[in-house]
Amino acid sequence: MPYYGFGYGFGIDPAYLLLVVVSLVLGMATQGYINSTYRTWSKVKGDGASGADVARRMLDANGCGRVGIKSTAGHLTDHYDPRDNSLYLSGENLSGGSVASIAVACHEAGHAVQRQSGYFMMRVRSALVPVVNLSQSMWMLVFIMGVALNIAGLTTLAIVLFAFSVLFQIVTLPVELDASRRAVDYIRASGMSELNVRGARKVLTAAALTYVAAALTSILQLVYLLGRTDRSRD
Repeated sequence: MPYYGFGYGFGIDPAYLLLVVVSLVLGMATQGYINSTYRTWSKVKGDGASGADVARRMLDANGCGRVGIKSTAGHLTDHYDPRDNSLYLSGENLSGGSVASIAVACHEAGHAVQRQSGYFMMRVRSALVPVVNLSQSMWMLVFIMGVALNIAGLTTLAIVLFAFSVLFQIVTLPVELDASRRAVDYIRASGMSELNVRGARKVLTAAALTYVAAALTSILQLVYLLGRTDRSRD
C-alpha cells in the first residue's frame, strides 16, 4: 500500500515524520538562539541614543530622509514595509538604547537603504511577493486535489507553486545578510565602540540563522514532495 504526500492515504510516511521533527528542531533551536542572544545584548547599553535615533541617523546618512519610523506591537516584530516606506520597530527597539535595540533598528534601516540604492536582490524579492502570496494560498489545496483525484498534473502544479515559496526563502537570505552588513558597517563608521560592533554582529548573525533554517526547511520539504510524487507514480 503506497504512502501519499504528508501522510495522506492509508499510512503514515516515516519520511514526513522525520521532516516534521527536523523542521521543529531547527525552528526551536534558531528561535531559542536569537531570543537568548537578543536578551543578552539587550542588557548592554549602547553608545548611541535609542534604536530609533540611531536608525534615523543611518537613514539620513544614506539619503533616506523620507523613510518614516513607527512603532509596532510585539517582541522582535520589527520590519521595514516598502508599501508606506516606513520602519516598524517594537517598543523595546524603538525607544530602547541597548546594543541589541540599535542593531535591530539599524538592520531594518538597512532594508530601506537597499530600496533607496536599488539593491538587485531586494528588487527580485519584491517582484516575487505577489506570486508567493498566491502560490502559498493555493499549493496545498491543489496538491490534495491531485492526490485525491490521482491527477499527476495537479500534483506537479502544486509542487511548482510551492517551489516559488522555496525560491522566495532562498532569495531572502542575501537580502537579510546584506541589511545586517549595512547595519554593522554603519555602527562601526558612526564611531561606536568595538563592543557595540561586536554585539550588533552577534545579534544579527543569530537573526540570520532563523532565515537559514526557514530556507533549509523549505528546501527539504520540496525535496520530500518531489520524492513522494515520483514514488507515487511508480
